[in-house]
Amino acid sequence: MSDPKSTSKSDDGRSVIDMSKMSEGQRAALQVTEAARESHDDPSFVAHLFMGRWRPDKLHPFTDVAPEEKGRADQFLAELGAFLKANVDADEIDRTGEIPPAVRQELARMGAYGIKVPREYGGLGLSQTTYCRACMLIASHCMNVFSHLSVHQSVGVAQPILLFGTEAQKRQFLPRVAGGELSGFALTENTVGSDPARLRTEAVPEGDDYLITGEKLWCSNGTEAGLLIVAAKTPPKLVDGKPRTQITTFVVEAKAPGIEVVHRCQFMGLHALYNGVIRFTNVRVPRANIVGGEGRGLKVALSTLNAGRLSIPASSLGMAKKSLQIARTWSGERIQWGVPLGQHAAIAEKIRRIAAHAFAMEAMLLVTSRVVDRDKKADIRLEAAMCKLWGTEKAWMCLDDVMQIRGGRGYETVQSLLARGEKPHPVERFMRDNRVTTIFEGSSEIMRLFIMREALDPHLKVAGIALNTERPWGERVRSAFRSAGFYAAWYPRQWLPLPAALPADLHPRLAGHLRTVARLARRMARTLFHQMVKFGPQLEKRQVLLGRIADIGSDLFALSATCVYAQWRLREGEVEAKVLALVDDFALQARARIEANFRGVHDNSDQSGYVLAQQIVAGEHEWLEQGII
Repeated sequence: MSDPKSTSKSDDGRSVIDMSKMSEGQRAALQVTEAARESHDDPSFVAHLFMGRWRPDKLHPFTDVAPEEKGRADQFLAELGAFLKANVDADEIDRTGEIPPAVRQELARMGAYGIKVPREYGGLGLSQTTYCRACMLIASHCMNVFSHLSVHQSVGVAQPILLFGTEAQKRQFLPRVAGGELSGFALTENTVGSDPARLRTEAVPEGDDYLITGEKLWCSNGTEAGLLIVAAKTPPKLVDGKPRTQITTFVVEAKAPGIEVVHRCQFMGLHALYNGVIRFTNVRVPRANIVGGEGRGLKVALSTLNAGRLSIPASSLGMAKKSLQIARTWSGERIQWGVPLGQHAAIAEKIRRIAAHAFAMEAMLLVTSRVVDRDKKADIRLEAAMCKLWGTEKAWMCLDDVMQIRGGRGYETVQSLLARGEKPHPVERFMRDNRVTTIFEGSSEIMRLFIMREALDPHLKVAGIALNTERPWGERVRSAFRSAGFYAAWYPRQWLPLPAALPADLHPRLAGHLRTVARLARRMARTLFHQMVKFGPQLEKRQVLLGRIADIGSDLFALSATCVYAQWRLREGEVEAKVLALVDDFALQARARIEANFRGVHDNSDQSGYVLAQQIVAGEHEWLEQGII
């Protein structure tokens, strides 16, 4: 039986998802989002994994960047690291909330604003892998500088123009942003987070131009930008006789008449984030500045986020490595009860956890980056989402662990530590600056739902029409017969102890871990199918349950990437015992989480907890709040 294509729309373009019981708001939001989803005929490694299929060739072998790039990349990273260490005072930037002009000028000179922009447009023309290494390096020293450069390149003008821009747009805008003219991204609004159908900013056509009016919230780099990517509603089009919201993306000159910086936002951390509220009043933008075509704005935005999302886990990897460095040095220096701190089992447990997860985070990030480098059009939606979800949550775990290891010194500010002569490890600043990474560019909750939406897509293609009460009975009956044939072949395979095809060059211990992944993937696939049968269309509301399955898939991907990356480290001459010790330890921790999540699918208090939460929201337990101010 052939694989279903990765799309939730039938051949006539209509959604296979049943929207009959949805409110108008829910229906509109889903229609807009579904219309913007990418479709790929070649599923990714993780997409196969959710269907119980084993395709290690999607990840293996891991290879380094091309020889012709490696020299340039290493030289750039060495120069960048030396500059950051000698000239960027991260604590002063945190204190003042400003990145000095001299720092920005030197970053522009060395090409840090156009790392992935092709050389023909004025950039460095380096790979996704090198870009992620640069993000890791910068974030390990100063998260403010990382955010400044990452927003500019990952979701600002460069990325959408590289993905969707015309040749004229590339030649017009890419040299400017690669040369250091700052760019920002304007999507979020005061009443719009992950619900694009409620977008209020409008772009009204007038001759060869559009007039944009509206207000954008949390526009990163917006208060300093020269160019903005702006998403706005354009006139609706008729679909099945009904108007459907159209969202279009524009490149906008940030100094154009009618643009006002209303407010620069201030946050718990990232004090030098040039983030603000931007108001547009009849801002005239040429039709030639539309990116990707009219009505394709949400697709541009979502695709940009998918491609750019890897910069956030790259910063998280920098934090995990920095946490390991601080934990290692302090645990050797600090003596408690006659022995170094690291010899106490409770502390050793934290150090072990930081190290194993830092290695796995590096593996996930670099393996996914190399997939992008091999094929710019490769489907990495699931892999990138998992890198972001898993990496940011595990980095926060690492920071929490190193805070506990440092104790009061971790909670103390750098200025205070310096004033009394202590080594100024900036753990307190790291925690403030990194807490937002589980929220930026898709919160953890949204990432889990996104992952499960993609995981369910093949099933929707097979059986969605049969379950859709909005479709004619004839279509539903034909779909039911087709889906019965598919599942008659697919479902029994999820129970069979099938041998896992493995690359011939794998170390036996790594091969053993990958066989476990292949077996657990079939268990995950049939578990998801059982929940579909049990809950039917109501499954979408079981967000906690779906989150457990998303976490199982993320851990399976993490373990797979770790084995593939470890094999490359062995080929490069890394000491076998050291590499395998990290992989084995991570595998033990990952499998413990996976088993706990499998148990949680069947044994949980999700429904009673949801009922209790609704009672609390309704004010039925306000008595619990007595005794406070």
